[in-house]
Amino acid sequence: MSEPGSVAAIAAATSIDLRIPKTMRALVKARPEAGAELREVPVPHPGPGEVLIRLEAVSLCGTDLHIYRWDPWAQGRLGKYLPRIFGHEMAGRVVAHGPGTGAVPLGTRVAAETHLVDWTCYQCRTGREYVCANLRILGVDADGAFAEYMCLPERNAWPSEGLTPEIAAIQEPMGNAVFATFVEEITTASVAVLGCGPIGLMAVAICRFAGASRVFATDVMPHRRDMAARMGSDCVLDATGDVVAEIRRETGGTGVDVVLEMSGAEAAIHQAFEMTTNGGRVSLLGLPSRPVTIDLSDAIIFRGLRVYGITGRELWRTWYKTAALLREGLDVGPIITHRLPLSRYAEAFDLLAQGVAGKVVLLPQEA
Repeated sequence: MSEPGSVAAIAAATSIDLRIPKTMRALVKARPEAGAELREVPVPHPGPGEVLIRLEAVSLCGTDLHIYRWDPWAQGRLGKYLPRIFGHEMAGRVVAHGPGTGAVPLGTRVAAETHLVDWTCYQCRTGREYVCANLRILGVDADGAFAEYMCLPERNAWPSEGLTPEIAAIQEPMGNAVFATFVEEITTASVAVLGCGPIGLMAVAICRFAGASRVFATDVMPHRRDMAARMGSDCVLDATGDVVAEIRRETGGTGVDVVLEMSGAEAAIHQAFEMTTNGGRVSLLGLPSRPVTIDLSDAIIFRGLRVYGITGRELWRTWYKTAALLREGLDVGPIITHRLPLSRYAEAFDLLAQGVAGKVVLLPQEA
């Protein structure tokens, strides 16, 4: 008979094989050049305050593509950390506890809050952990999730029982959309979502589910516009057209109450301010590739607009909202268009680079 708390007892109770191998497959950014390598590396050991997670699903995001391509941002941000296992949007089961942990039981499916904060700076001590002065990012400043196992601070593990691994993994980017949407009340408001990548599509679905009176969506790509319609947009527009005139026409000349700018495109940022009604709100989540010039007087000040810069998720308020939306029936599953084994990472990054996919998920445990 197995001892209570032993590996055998835990495995029997959870129907999970908790036997931990010595090595694992991991996607490593090994050299300062484009691409990555699938390597056999040691399974990490959880240190104080950490848990070891057997990964089940990892989704790709734009940050991962920057690292894979080794563009100027990645060179400046990651160069001193190579080699690095990258990737951060994940779900998996806790299979080992490091010293000082145990609040999250073995066998629990978790997702990761990927902002590793110090909990001691001014921001952390005043309830603004998501903009920690000494912020570190999983998969950038610490080894990440494109692997079969990873270590994570236990306080960053979000229990996600009841969700499939793929949906659990995309809670992290969904949290960006939740934060951008709910930074103020959204119910009964008219909303425009500019940029229908995965996070923009999530925002469309969230606005519809939360009771926005009307949801507009814009994008340059036809397949993304089609997906926006599937996710609940009332009116989908080609972003290369005169979307400001069209949206003002659709709103009787008033403009929309809320704009969620998700693309970072300079033209879209200008459109965002032009289509917002006087006294309205703009949430900026998209990251411009270069500085953007705005006439603050005419675009914002004289019109009484409220502008929010959105980064990451509020710890943990956004996670509770995200979990509640999923629990109440919000379906973001259609945004996941591809599920591939970890070994097909090159295909996954190619899909991401071409912009022809929604959310692409890698499955580390599948050959």
